[in-house]
Amino acid sequence: MGGKWLELLKQIAPDVRRAAIMFNPDTAPGAGSYFSPSFNAAAQSLGVEPITAAVRSDADIEKAITALGRESGGGLVVSADGFMVVRRRSIISVAAQNKVPAIFFTPAFPKEGPYVDRVLRGTKPGDLPVQVPVKFGLVINLKTAKALGLTVPDKLLVAADEVIE
Repeated sequence: MGGKWLELLKQIAPDVRRAAIMFNPDTAPGAGSYFSPSFNAAAQSLGVEPITAAVRSDADIEKAITALGRESGGGLVVSADGFMVVRRRSIISVAAQNKVPAIFFTPAFPKEGPYVDRVLRGTKPGDLPVQVPVKFGLVINLKTAKALGLTVPDKLLVAADEVIE
């Protein structure tokens, strides 16, 4: 998935020359290593400098994204983990402020799975096994793309599960 996310980022923002994969090593699958091999392989094949952004706080998130936005060509892949889902509004806000195009793990997947039902029935979240996505959906926000000065290729618009205008 890490490689696929980077490929999508590069398609939507072809000027990306360096990209960070952001995760919290305390909460991400494999302490962040789960998505890294495919991310790094895709970076090499796409001519993108891979950056590992291990974050544990809002300050870390802001620092990582701000560093990407200091010069043109930065992009962000937000790895699938609960820490990122909880902080999604902050991540989106800082990325927008710094004009950093980003691919986000969709927070909709936990709602569709059995976890919410099990937690509501009394299972402690820490007792549940870690699951990783095997399917992803592509949602494109055209308003954000326009604000970042990006033109979304027709190929991606056709492939998208949802387009927000």
